[in-house]
Amino acid sequence: MSAAFRISPALWDKIHHFASFPQTGVSLQQMVLFGQHPSQGTLLKASQFLAEELPVRLAHRVKELDELPHNLSDMPSIRKVKNWYAQSFEELINFPPVQLPQHLRQQLSSTGQDIFLPDSTPNPSLAALQDHDHPLFNLSRLKGNANGIGNVKLRVPLERSTRYYAKSSSIDWPPSVLDYNARFTRMLEAIKRRHDPTVTTVAQGVLEWKRSQNAKNIGLDIQAWLDRFYMSRIGIRFLIGQHVALNTQQPHKDYVGIICTKANVHDIVQEAIENARFVCEEHYAMFKGPPVQLICPPNLIFPYVPGHLSHICFELLKNSLRAVVDRFGHDARDDKPYPPIKVIVVEGKEDITIKITDEGGGIPRSAIPLIWTYMYTTMTGQSIDQDFQATDFQAPMAGFGYGLPLSRLYARYFGGDLRLISMEGYGTDVYIHLNRLSSSREPLP
Repeated sequence: MSAAFRISPALWDKIHHFASFPQTGVSLQQMVLFGQHPSQGTLLKASQFLAEELPVRLAHRVKELDELPHNLSDMPSIRKVKNWYAQSFEELINFPPVQLPQHLRQQLSSTGQDIFLPDSTPNPSLAALQDHDHPLFNLSRLKGNANGIGNVKLRVPLERSTRYYAKSSSIDWPPSVLDYNARFTRMLEAIKRRHDPTVTTVAQGVLEWKRSQNAKNIGLDIQAWLDRFYMSRIGIRFLIGQHVALNTQQPHKDYVGIICTKANVHDIVQEAIENARFVCEEHYAMFKGPPVQLICPPNLIFPYVPGHLSHICFELLKNSLRAVVDRFGHDARDDKPYPPIKVIVVEGKEDITIKITDEGGGIPRSAIPLIWTYMYTTMTGQSIDQDFQATDFQAPMAGFGYGLPLSRLYARYFGGDLRLISMEGYGTDVYIHLNRLSSSREPLP
């Protein structure tokens, strides 16, 4: 059990060793091309990639969790999360490798000449931030590329390596390969379940720290760490979720793992609208909440993870609905209806952009920098049930100041961004930019 787990000195040595390697970013496009028609050999290579990549990512986070400023590392909830990450790291590095005959190892390491992964590109919204030492990126370790600098060891970039493909169309893979893939997938499922409550547990740890320090707000250094930590978590859960889906789900013509190759923006946004209005009506005990108008081409599709987009839109719509109700009251009548919230979706050459416009009164200009700060909220009575076991998409974010900053990380994860413009006394416009080409690589802290 993780409650009794302790990091031994030998395990610490391994964590520091793996943390000396840089992480390898992938793009949505690369994941789609890899997973379209996977064989057992290709799935084996994917397992081997994750067996190498995930310990590196987990080691970076364990090391950082142990070195947090202002005694944040000493908080009980933070120590609990650190032990979860260390336990998952240990399970991955100790997982027994598959035993293969020499001729199959040679086949596994060879690829066809026509098989390659296209280059991934950095997120244009983050390029300027990287140039100015934005705290989301630890540029003393990684600068310019993902291959390391200084004391960081080099690794081959994903698009120039062959570790994702197996020339295996005519190979009859032995039962040991199927068994290895199945056992590795079960281990990843257990790791993913272990980390389900990480967001709320870290939030509880920050609350514990604020109470111990009698602090009203968190500092920029802790804010920057939370950005790095949660961005890394999104990436780890995406890689695990994608691998589990490829190994366990039946093939679907519109899906590659959890990636929908023909994600319908209209349908995803419409569902988010209905869910947000339902939550609003339940919370305020209203018969009918503010109306939401959706202006979107009905057949606008692109490759994306529907859960990510749904989460972003739901959080932003929830904010707009709350602002409108708080401004105009709970008892709107037919002769004095709520002003509608408008959701406008357009497609450009590079991006699909979603604009959410409300007349909820806007945000004072002095508060604009604070809205991206974790734990900044106008709600009172912050507390989290110690036994709460929710995931990102179920956590009680309202009132904990996590909705906007987490939504921006989800948008940025695959090359997009989230921007907000407010007109105090009138309302707020929020712009969700989504990378239409799906070529942007993960921004790995």
